[in-house]
Parts: sequence; C-alpha cells; structure tokens
Amino acid sequence: MTKKGVEFARECLIFEVCQPQQAKKVLDENMSVSTALPCRISIYEEGGKTILATLKPTTLLAMFNTPQLKAVAQEVEDTIVKIMQEAATG
Repeated sequence: MTKKGVEFARECLIFEVCQPQQAKKVLDENMSVSTALPCRISIYEEGGKTILATLKPTTLLAMFNTPQLKAVAQEVEDTIVKIMQEAATG
C-alpha cells in the first residue's frame, strides 16, 4: 500500500499464483470469472502468528454458476493447498 501512497504499519505479502492452462479452461467457459483471477495466497501476521490465507477456487467458481468447472477448480485448489502446506512446514 505504501507504493500507492497509503501508510500501513502492518506487513502483508500477496503472491499471485496462476496455472495458465487451467485459467484458459475457465475463461473459455466463462469470461466473467476473469474478475476472480489470478488466484492469490497472502501471508501476514496476526496475534504473533504467521497466517497463510487464500480464497478457495471452488468457492469462487461457485459464485459464477459454472458447475462444469468444478473439477478444474478442485485441481487448482488442491495445488494451492499443497503450496501453502509446504510453505508452512518449510
């Protein structure tokens, strides 16, 4: 936020994670899903603990009424969860 001229005392790292092939499948089906892309993982501190957080792709895609993309969303979500688990355990 500092780069945007807004003072913010806390630190929050935001990583954009994208699987281009999966994104193409989703966008070929429903371009409005582009508003939820790319997926992100954020890392911040809360109450002395480091938190890794994301919005689940299965939850996001459910908002767009595209049940045919459920499998793609689940694959992406599984990958994101694995990345977060590996980051948390070193």
